[in-house]
Amino acid sequence: MFTSATLEIMDALVGWLLEPVIVALLALVALALWELGLALGERTGGLRRLEATGDANAVARRAQRRIDRADLLARVGPMLGLMGTLIPLGPGLAALGRGELDVLAQAVTVAFNTTVLGLLIGILGFLVGRLRRRWYDAVMERLESPA
Repeated sequence: MFTSATLEIMDALVGWLLEPVIVALLALVALALWELGLALGERTGGLRRLEATGDANAVARRAQRRIDRADLLARVGPMLGLMGTLIPLGPGLAALGRGELDVLAQAVTVAFNTTVLGLLIGILGFLVGRLRRRWYDAVMERLESPA
């Protein structure tokens, strides 16, 4: 069915992916915290200033960009967390078969850590996205309603 060369190539490729996944998770944690800070700024006055311009198109464009970023975090973070969970478990289980419990322990630690980071990113992205939708919808309603 599969040759050993095919399996070795797949194993090497998947093993190579772990470090980029971890780096991406760390970058997304920073982006999620940045988005949380932006959302707090929007709530504490940024939206009022934007609403004061009276430009509904500008509000809609900004809302779309910012909500899309939050949605991206909510979707991609958990996916990368799952990748970071599964990638080290293969070698960890193989190490268990050889009796190398220290390798298994490290693999499981990496797996759990990446899962937690992915879920954290997803939660922050989901919350920021929901709040922004509510806030921007309220601003758009006020701009579109007759004075």
